[in-house]
Amino acid sequence: MMREPIYKTRRVGPAAAEFDQNCQRVNDFIVMSEGNSNVYLIETPEGGIQLNAGMGFEAPVHRHNLATFSQTPVKYLITTQGHVDHVGGVQYFRDLNPGLTYIAQAGNHEHQSYDARLQTFRSARSAFRFQDEFKEVFQRYAAAGYTQINPQDRPTPDVTFETRYEFTLGGLDVVLIAAAGAETNDSLIVWLPQHKIVFTGNLFGCPFGHFPNLVTIRGDRYRDALTCAAAAQTVLDLGAELLVYGHHEPIVGADVIAAEVTAYRDAILHVHDAVVQGMNDGKELHVLQNEITLPPECEVGQGYGKLSWSIRAIWENYAGWFKHESTTELYAVPQKAVHADLVELAGVDALIDRARAKAASGEFEQALHLLDIVLNAQPKNAGATALAIDVHERLLDDAKTAHTTGNFWLVGWLQNRIKRFRERQG
Repeated sequence: MMREPIYKTRRVGPAAAEFDQNCQRVNDFIVMSEGNSNVYLIETPEGGIQLNAGMGFEAPVHRHNLATFSQTPVKYLITTQGHVDHVGGVQYFRDLNPGLTYIAQAGNHEHQSYDARLQTFRSARSAFRFQDEFKEVFQRYAAAGYTQINPQDRPTPDVTFETRYEFTLGGLDVVLIAAAGAETNDSLIVWLPQHKIVFTGNLFGCPFGHFPNLVTIRGDRYRDALTCAAAAQTVLDLGAELLVYGHHEPIVGADVIAAEVTAYRDAILHVHDAVVQGMNDGKELHVLQNEITLPPECEVGQGYGKLSWSIRAIWENYAGWFKHESTTELYAVPQKAVHADLVELAGVDALIDRARAKAASGEFEQALHLLDIVLNAQPKNAGATALAIDVHERLLDDAKTAHTTGNFWLVGWLQNRIKRFRERQG
């Protein structure tokens, strides 16, 4: 029986927690509240185990949603990684549950420190994708009476572990397994062996069934492809019958889980090996970005990570930023420093006309290269701005339909650029 890739029928992007929305029972002892990263409550006769705490501002919303289904007090809180959308609400839940024990993998402190170090930089870089949506979310919170926004926490775990940690609560065996993966170096999975349920957090990125983000355009360190493939193997070896991940609904069925995680692992290894072979064969990066594709047996979506971006990430993770293409790479003067000279020599009308011809023939990226020259020299040039909007709209149409789902980050970037160009027009 041919595998039908699961990414074609599942949601892609994350969204902030909303009151009385996207919350439900997974089964008779697990409750889910969706958000920027999902929060789960595992109930036992002796108390609850909460997985993740959301952003600080989401914590009261998650608590409200979970309480709709369960009043079980929380004994343990586990974060599946140290990202801000997992740890931000920890203190809020500690205040609600005196004596709560917070458990994380030993790399948690390093990752939180890394995130904090670049908070200003990364917040600015992420704004294009989240700023407008968050404004609308806060307006809905205010309409619901939630105006004293809970602050973001940077918590210290009570318990950390290196490779494996086990405990039992109310007869439920819980196994925590370190699995550095697609998002952070402190990623862990939660395994309930009695029920064959695995919680993977964002080990596979945001949506399930998609190529991982080996580099993020919001700005983050590279993620190693072989490490991501090894993390997938860790999950495969468990033989789970229910996979509960960081966003959206769980994946049900041992066969489906095995097929999808195998395809994900093999897709990563295929791309990694093709990049390495291409590097050793002396091929240029852009050639590999255009020629490497996935075979049908390991087809995955590109709704969160894209092959072309990950190919570059693998290349640069191995070889660094110097492509040996130009001496100028070794110095600090950017190409845009001579764009005004090119405009003066070629003429702005000639450059725009050539960009228009490139766009008409579907060579949108080349059109943008030409428009960048004009707009770096003359940021308010009306003709170049109008054509840039048109090219971005064409690229947006392509991005929304590509690979069935579109790419969450690329779509957001193109939408934001169109918005900024239109503001420039105004």
